[in-house]
Amino acid sequence: MSLVEATPAIRKTALNAVHRQMGAKMVEFNGWDMPVEYPAAIGCGIINEHMAVRSGAGIFDVSHMGDIRLSGPQALAAVQHISINDASRLALGQAQYSALLYPQGTFVDDVIVHRFAEDNFLVVINAGTREKDFSWVHDNASQFDCQVENISDCYTQIAIQGPKAAELLQKLTDMDLSAIKQYWFAHGMLWLSENSVRNDKLQVIFARTGYTGEDGFEIYVPSDEETSARVWSAILAAGKEFGAVPCGLGARNTLRLEGRLPLYGHEISDTINVWEAGLDRFCKMEKPEFVGRAALDRAKAAGVKRTLVGLEMTERGIARDGYKVLDGGGREIGYVTSGSPAPFLKKNIALAYVPVEFGAIGTQVKVEIRGQGVGAVVVRTPFYKRPKKSS
Repeated sequence: MSLVEATPAIRKTALNAVHRQMGAKMVEFNGWDMPVEYPAAIGCGIINEHMAVRSGAGIFDVSHMGDIRLSGPQALAAVQHISINDASRLALGQAQYSALLYPQGTFVDDVIVHRFAEDNFLVVINAGTREKDFSWVHDNASQFDCQVENISDCYTQIAIQGPKAAELLQKLTDMDLSAIKQYWFAHGMLWLSENSVRNDKLQVIFARTGYTGEDGFEIYVPSDEETSARVWSAILAAGKEFGAVPCGLGARNTLRLEGRLPLYGHEISDTINVWEAGLDRFCKMEKPEFVGRAALDRAKAAGVKRTLVGLEMTERGIARDGYKVLDGGGREIGYVTSGSPAPFLKKNIALAYVPVEFGAIGTQVKVEIRGQGVGAVVVRTPFYKRPKKSS
C-alpha cells in the first residue's frame, strides 16, 4: 500500500465551501478541514471574533462534533452504565454535561447527554474522538437491550453564542426561545429568511448549550450542503444588527479557556481522572455502578496528588500548552494544559496541573518560557463569568 493510499482523507463539514468562499483560514483539526479564523476584511480575526461573542453574538460551525443515539427498552440503563452523571434525573427535553470513563477512572471523553424520550438519548461527543467513542459506547452498551447508532453525519451543528444569541435566533422562529432554559432543548421551526412569508422553513433542534462561557444555542439542522448553507446565511443576516460574526476554532479555544471549559487531550485525557480535573460535581458516586466508579473510589481513598488550577501571568510572557510549571526554586512541578492571551480579560492566562500543595489561590509559581522561569499566580476559575441578566 502506498503512503498516499494509507493517508486518511481529511473530512469536510457541509459548510466547508461556505467557509472557503468567506476567505476563512482553514486548518486541519482532528482530521477535519476547519476554519481557524475569518478575514479582518469582514471584521473578523480571532480577537474580533472572541469579542463579538462576549458583547453580541458569534456563529460557529461545530458539525465536526459527533452524535451517538441510544434507544430501546434499556437505553437509560445503558447511559447510566457508560456515563458519570445521573441520566435518570433528566426530564424529556433536558440535557446534562457528563463523561465516559475507562475502567481505570480516566477519561474516554466528556459529553453532553440529551433525553429525547423515556428510552431515547443523544450523546454528543468530541470531533477528535468520534470513532474511538462510538466503539467504546457500542462495546460497553452491548449487554443492554438498546440500539447504539452513530448518527454524526445526520446533522449540521451550528452554535450561536453570546448575550444577543437568543435575540438573534428569535428573529428566525416563532418558538419562544426564552422558555428553553440552560441545558434544555426543543424541536421547532426555523425560518430561512426573516422577511419571508414563513413558508420557507425547516424543523430543527434548538439546544441551549455551548462551549464559550456565554449564553447561546446549538442548533441541529439537516446535513446536506444546500440546507446547511441557507441556514448559515440566514443566521448571519439576522445577526447583522447585533454585530454577529462567523467564528473559527481560534476564538472557540480562547473563549472556552476564559470559561475554564475542558478540552480533551489537554485538561482531560486517558491519564487524568475526575478528581484531578475538578469535575467531581458532575460525577454521581451515589449511582449503583458505572464504568470507572470502582477506580474512582480507590483514587479518592488514596488521595488526589495533583489538581487543575488557573494561572495568571504576573510577568511578561505567554504560557503555552505543554510548558513546564516550576516552583520558586526552579524545580519542575507540573505542566500547562492550555494557555493563551485572554482577549476579553486582557491578561495572559493558563490552566495547569500542579501538586495539590501548590493549588491554593494566591500561590506563586513560574512557567518556563524559552528556558526562563516567568512569574505566575494561581487564581480562581473560571477566569470569566458572564454577567447575570438584570430582571
